[in-house]
Amino acid sequence: MSEKRLQKAIDTLKESGVRITPQRHAVLDYLLNATIHPTADDIYKALEGNFPNMSVATVYNNLRVLREIGLVRELTYGDSSSRFECNLTEHYHIICESCGKIVDFHYPSLDEVESLAQKVTGFNVSHHRMEVYGTCEECQQLETQKH
Repeated sequence: MSEKRLQKAIDTLKESGVRITPQRHAVLDYLLNATIHPTADDIYKALEGNFPNMSVATVYNNLRVLREIGLVRELTYGDSSSRFECNLTEHYHIICESCGKIVDFHYPSLDEVESLAQKVTGFNVSHHRMEVYGTCEECQQLETQKH
């Protein structure tokens, strides 16, 4: 499955006229297979062993290009570092206030919020975002062990 997604993403890069460098390919492959929502630094650390000449700036530049052509979504939460994902379907995030882990979830009923907001306000709604905060199971267990 991820091989198909990678090939589709590479085709999108080619169609956009974007050069497919080994580093760009690696960043894209990493994001497509990521089970977390990594920061640019996370991606750099994961790939630096295979690309010793790659810098954090290279990762940021590749993420910017991938975001601009619509292959990657940048998630910003307050003052913390941006996180990145390739899951471009409409979904929401729940964020652990202890460790910062972000987990995707979908709740179709919330899709109605946009049409209701548009009716009530007259706005031309482009999108919405919802974040849920709490403590993940791992952090709950650590807290229980402390007491």
